[in-house]
Parts: sequence; structure tokens; C-alpha cells
Amino acid sequence: MSLLEIEKLTLSIGAVPILKGVDLSVAPGEVMGLVGESGSGKSMTALTVMRLLPFSATASGRVAFDGIDLLAASEDQMCALRGDDIGMIFQEPMTALNPLKTIGEQVAEGIRRHTRAGRAEAEERARAILDRVGLPEAKFPLSRYPHELSGGQRQRVVIAIACALKPKLLIADEPTTALDVVLQAQILDLLRDLVRENRMGLLLISHDLAVVTEMADRITILRRGEVMEAGETAPTLSVQEHPYTRQLAQASMHVPERHHAPSSALRSSEAPPLLAVENLTRDYPGRRTSLFRRAEPMRAVDDVSFSIEPGRSVALVGRSGCGKSTLARMVLALDRPTSGAIRFRGEAITGRGEAQLKAARRDMQVVFQDPYGSFDPRQKVEKLLAEPLHLLDKKPSRAERREMVAHALAEVGLGPADMDKYPHEFSGGQRQRLSIARALLARPRLVVADEPVSALDVSIRAHILDLFAELNGRLGVAYLFITHDLTVARAITDEVMVMQEGRIVERGRTADVLDNPRSDAARELVAAAPDLRRAIARKMHEQG
Repeated sequence: MSLLEIEKLTLSIGAVPILKGVDLSVAPGEVMGLVGESGSGKSMTALTVMRLLPFSATASGRVAFDGIDLLAASEDQMCALRGDDIGMIFQEPMTALNPLKTIGEQVAEGIRRHTRAGRAEAEERARAILDRVGLPEAKFPLSRYPHELSGGQRQRVVIAIACALKPKLLIADEPTTALDVVLQAQILDLLRDLVRENRMGLLLISHDLAVVTEMADRITILRRGEVMEAGETAPTLSVQEHPYTRQLAQASMHVPERHHAPSSALRSSEAPPLLAVENLTRDYPGRRTSLFRRAEPMRAVDDVSFSIEPGRSVALVGRSGCGKSTLARMVLALDRPTSGAIRFRGEAITGRGEAQLKAARRDMQVVFQDPYGSFDPRQKVEKLLAEPLHLLDKKPSRAERREMVAHALAEVGLGPADMDKYPHEFSGGQRQRLSIARALLARPRLVVADEPVSALDVSIRAHILDLFAELNGRLGVAYLFITHDLTVARAITDEVMVMQEGRIVERGRTADVLDNPRSDAARELVAAAPDLRRAIARKMHEQG
């Protein structure tokens, strides 16, 4: 008997059909992979199981968990099931966590609610599960707040909350999106252990076909709310009977063609680099251990120097918390270094006021890691995407602005109708596309991209990488890619810098670093990176 049974599930929000007759099941001790493009209905399937749908949603069909009809269950029944028998790892950790509560309080809350454990016992169990997801007490005490953690660290807290009570069914919606490849491997091992130890059913929703192949016993492929193909993972992805399955597999391994900008003058040895970082250091105040002792400062970035030539594409890779995002914020003049200097187009930008930074702001744009947090939820897409245009010397008219925004949306696979929507009306992957469109709208000279394609499905990712490559070749746009995905680094960058504990420990041509890593940090990343071809071969061997 299946733990979760979904039969002929149909879902509409208002008059918009979302799911169309979806069939899916998860047995105890089984991992079911659910894949598909953004907007295919993956997350809505999960939210239907959790009964967390919008008020305007209408669902029909059968959704049964452990013999309980979830669509007919009362809210009291669902409250008893959520967090206890059914756990869920949400796609966006920042919106899933309460910013006013410490991570210890949030992990312990579910334990106390469902087990009636005392405060001390609940905190002890919270501490144990946080240690298990890679947040040791020495660096991550229970008193930390979500805003004090990186995106990957917040994701680990969400995983700890979902797994704290060892649920019968765990729904994991993009559980490894914000994690570095080493931690991703550790988290997947943890999920495997929980499945094996507790006979837990796992519904794994992911854009990463390599991860799904490594983890899932069976796979269900959705497109526009309909099941295209379902079956055992390795044969399904190996044979690729359905054209859509073949499209997804090819897109996941896509490498864009790159043609460098023809202007050799930009790369002459006499010209200054586009971006020069010199001996950059950033210290943050440490936590006080006593009332009378000053806290030791924490060094996030330690004596970093590098340069980026016009039209070059450089990847910055490393474990979560190594200082990558802090370095990016200083490059963007959103944070001031403790010491060192940053020059953009030969001009110093450290310590400058906003009026002096206008030219740099125009020619240097950013794609943030958290697309939801980078948009004003009260503004429509047209106004949000048009924000960089106020930096142009010649302001476009209203009609010109709408035309430019519509073109930018088309470049990232969205339509003109999306201009009049609000950010909350888009999926996580679609919001990331909006962020990329905004960054590219003003045709900057440098784009700092913090995990720009991590939330995108493989088809859109392939399209966006092609767009990045095309702008790099045609306009000479340079990139600083901050990424955990070594496949992206290999596909789109000329050089790779490996960061560890605030320092650059290795730098070189992309192929040299990824094929023959010299540092321990680089070797660890390369060894842990998932690969679809290897994963299919391994799974085929396991499944006979």
C-alpha cells in the first residue's frame, strides 16, 4: 500500500487550470522524483498535499495519505499532520522562516507542539538536528536569527525544521537549490539515511535532473499540469521515450556557444582592467562572550586581490559561508571594506557617495541570490524592471520604457502581459528571470550574478546561459558569476576562482581548475559535483 496516493488530481486557481488529472504515488521507504519546467505544477502539487492552497483554489480527485482523504480532512486534522507525519522543505527559505524568531526557537517550536517536550528537551533535539544538517553549535548557536545566515545556511535550517520529527512523508521542494555541492551531497546523504532508517517516503521536487537521478527510485515528469511520462528513474531518463523528457535531458547538459567580442582594443595590455580588487578585507563585529570582554571581529574576506578584463567571464566558487556574497556586495559598493581598494573602469569606488557612484551603478548591475527579497512586493513588474533606466543619461519616454521592458521580458522567456503583474504572482524561477531581465535591461559593462540560474528549470537555464553568452560575445558584457554549480562555471566562464575561508586559494582557466584542481578546496568541490550522465549510468547499474 502506498503512503501517498494521488489520483486524477485537478486543480484550478480562479478560472486558470493548474493541474490536469495528475496521478502519483509514494510508498514507504521510496523516493519519488517530480520534475518539470517552472509553472508545470510541481510546487502546487506539493501545496495541495499540504492543504496550503490559495482561497480561490479548487481541487478535485483523490489525495490520500496513510488512508486519510486529505482533500476532505478538517483544518484541525491537517494541523496535526503538518510538521509531524508530513514535513515540507519549502523552496524559498527566507519566506519560510520567521525573521523575528531565532533559529533555535523555530526548530524547537514544532518539536514542542507535537511531542509536548519541555523547553530544554526541545532545544537539545533542535541542537542535534542542526548539527546533522551542517550547522554546528560552535559557529551557529541557537540564538542566531535568519538574517545572520547565508541563503544556503537558511536552507539548512528549513531542512532541520522539516526533518526534526522524522515524518512519515517528506516533501522536499528544491531542497538543495541554495547549497554548495559539498553540502548538497551531505544533505542528500542525510535524506537517504532518513528514508532508510525510518521507512520515510520522500517526494523530491527539483530542477536538477542529476540530483533526481541519484536520489529517486521513480520519476514523474510534469508539463503544464499534465503527466508526460512516469516510471523508474534511470530507464525513463536513459531511453527518453517522450520528446519532452529528451528536451529536459538535453537542456540539463547544454553548453552555449561563446564568441568573444571583436574589439581587441578593450583587451589591450595598456588598457586598465574593467574591475580591479586590491587587498580587500572585511571584518564584522563578533559576538560578545561576556559583558566586560570585547568581541573578537570575524573576518569574512581576507586580503583578496583579482581583476576582470572587459568582456571576460569569471566564476567565483566555494563552500557556503566562505565569503563569496560578502565580496560581491563590496564590489557592488553595497558594503564598505575594512581595508583595500576597488576600482571600476579605472576609478576608485570605495568610500564614494551615491552621486559619485551613478556612472558605476549604470555600468555595473546585479542578479541577487534571493529574487523575492530583491523586489518591492507593492510594485508591478514594469516599474521594478525599469529601475535601472533612471541611471541613463537620456531618460526614455513611457512608450519607450514599456517597449524596453517588454523586450527584456521576452529575452528571459516571459511575455508582455507579465508587466502588469506583481512579484507574488510568479514562481521562484520566474522571479529569478525577472531579476536577470532587470540586470540586463540597461546593457551594463559588468554583471555580478549571485547564483543567477540556481532557481531555474533546465530549459530556461539553457536559454539564460545562451543569453549571457550572446551578450558577452556581441556587447562585451563581463560577468562575475558567484555559483555553486560547477556545470554552469564550466559552460559559461573563462576563469574560475576558488574561495575558502575568505581567501582566494586557486585561480586559473576554467578547464584547468575543474579538470585538474590543485587546492584541497577545489578538489572537494569537483568530487561532490553532480553529473547527469554519471548518475544515469550508476542508477542503471543499481536497478539492473
